[in-house]
Amino acid sequence: MTELKDRADTERIVFGTVGLTGLLRLPSSPGPWPGVVLTGPFTGVKEQVAGAYAERLTAEGFATLAFDHRGFGESGGRRGHEDTQGKLEDLRDAVSVLAGRSDMAGISVVGICLGGGYAVRAAASDPRVKAVAGIAGAYNSPAHLIESMGVTNYRAALAGFLDDYDEFLPAVAPDGGEAAMGGDEPYAYYGTSRSASLHWENRVTRGSLHSLMTFDALSAADLLGDTPLLVVHGRTDAYCSPDLARALYDRSPGPKEIRWLDTEEHIDLYDVEPHVTAATEATAAFLRSVLASPPDREGA
Repeated sequence: MTELKDRADTERIVFGTVGLTGLLRLPSSPGPWPGVVLTGPFTGVKEQVAGAYAERLTAEGFATLAFDHRGFGESGGRRGHEDTQGKLEDLRDAVSVLAGRSDMAGISVVGICLGGGYAVRAAASDPRVKAVAGIAGAYNSPAHLIESMGVTNYRAALAGFLDDYDEFLPAVAPDGGEAAMGGDEPYAYYGTSRSASLHWENRVTRGSLHSLMTFDALSAADLLGDTPLLVVHGRTDAYCSPDLARALYDRSPGPKEIRWLDTEEHIDLYDVEPHVTAATEATAAFLRSVLASPPDREGA
């Protein structure tokens, strides 16, 4: 585990139109600091993956804001419901928190898992975001889903989620049980002590799955302009497609870098070493370089 070089000054804050609860971490080194808004996995809360990366990036000299999106954790909003447009509003509000401070030196958005897609979409629509990074990102694409499952099956799935839109189902379940995130791997993280948080709930609406299947993160790459993009992704990832990570990178028109890590599972980039340290160090180095002097660079 990376030694935490700075002791963060952590402040609990409430902000935004629905009352979002976040943790603002400021490095112990003198400011101004580059600011980073973090957004994490589907159903995730600020004490889990986003918070772990926030703590590490603060130790690297970044001011960070990890928060609970609307409907999750300690924040307000409809409980357990994935509201794609609402989450993008949350990110705008979080960027506004940092932009409103005089001790910030440029703002970036870093997203992990589903947050990777939200981070890119947020950066594409908010010029205040000076750089964006996705770690094990889910770059959702309805077009890709239709290509893989067929338009008839895609539309039938949407219809089923609409029929039971307000019903809850478990976020994860053991032994192949029905869940929004099916399979052993999500349960190994969320269903065990690995992700322990008083504020995480094992339930989401079925309508959340409709939201995910219709959310287009991949096409946001075309809209980034000259916003620098970093993609950090595992070579093996059964939940967030490496092919879509490469497609996002290829489509982004501006300065960009891609870093492949030799993971065995998607959740390796949640809490498994040396992968989390490698992802943190790559992200910190990239953000420092592009905020200091935006490069014209491509990596492989």
